[in-house]
Amino acid sequence: MNDLQRWRGKVALVTGASSGIGRAIALQLARAGLRVAAAARRDNRLQRLQQQADGQEILTVQTDLRSEAQILALFDRVRQQWGGVDVLVNNAGLGHKSSLLDGDSEHWREMLEVNVLALCICTREAVQDMRRRGDRGHVIHIGSMAGHRVPVGSGVYSATKFAVRSLTEGLRQELRAVESQIRVTAISPGFVETEFAAHYHASEERARQTYGRFKVLQSEDIAEAVAFVLASPAHMQVHDILLRPTQQQS
Repeated sequence: MNDLQRWRGKVALVTGASSGIGRAIALQLARAGLRVAAAARRDNRLQRLQQQADGQEILTVQTDLRSEAQILALFDRVRQQWGGVDVLVNNAGLGHKSSLLDGDSEHWREMLEVNVLALCICTREAVQDMRRRGDRGHVIHIGSMAGHRVPVGSGVYSATKFAVRSLTEGLRQELRAVESQIRVTAISPGFVETEFAAHYHASEERARQTYGRFKVLQSEDIAEAVAFVLASPAHMQVHDILLRPTQQQS
């Protein structure tokens, strides 16, 4: 069955769901009939997401992914509500333009904790749920084109996204070793018009320049890629999708 119907009623957890790509993914999956747990730090944004759910099942859970205790509490909440997770979308991530020569070590730590460590903890917990719930499911990492080349000044941020590629393949190998039916996919977007650039450059003007040079991707484009991955036949492993705006050079 090459569609999303087989996921109706299943449980998807989306991190970083309060805005941008995560919000678009959460809404797309909810409209497809999945039960969606939406996790993010900003509770006011989560409440607006729930208001836009149009009667679909969305559970919002305020979560700081730098705290393992809060991540574990998030999974406990989903297990109490719906029994566990069938689909995990590791979307939460952030970047700072922080040079290796003179960067802020707190910026480095935040990127490593959110983009890498939290992704690992969420994956571990979700896979435990999936194995209990029939040893089927799907883990989707939202990576970046920065995990395939290194933009100038982005050494640490790119390192975290190269790590996502490694973790994708590492998880695939471990799942195959135990003969699990769980699949794993990385989706690596180029320029997407979100709040990322303003945070990365610490400048709204730089964000406008970044997204104003040519037509860039929208969050809904990435949500469509997630839907494509989930709709793919169960025997097909879509391992890595690279998405660029047509006019993006690198």
